[in-house]
Amino acid sequence: MSVPLTDQTELIALLKAKPEKRAALFDALAAIVPEVRKEDGCLRYDLHVDRDDPDMAVMLESWRDESALNAHAAGAPFQSLTERLDDLLAEPLRLHRLQRLA
Repeated sequence: MSVPLTDQTELIALLKAKPEKRAALFDALAAIVPEVRKEDGCLRYDLHVDRDDPDMAVMLESWRDESALNAHAAGAPFQSLTERLDDLLAEPLRLHRLQRLA
């Protein structure tokens, strides 16, 4: 199957909260969503919870291209969150980078 690749970057971020920090993590994530959605190149930034694991936050992201994703990673909303992750997460942040095929 030959599928043309695009510059658009899809990302799934998995954030496993410490059970006692679940509410704090979800509140911190929800707080940055409106700001991130305004960032240049943000096409989708949606926060979910895993139905099978209530401590797992799942962020579905779509970015115009790699440069938009890199700007997001360096931006104030995400950086303010990363300062708190060691305290909130039970395991390291996992990122699944995707390329849309169809």
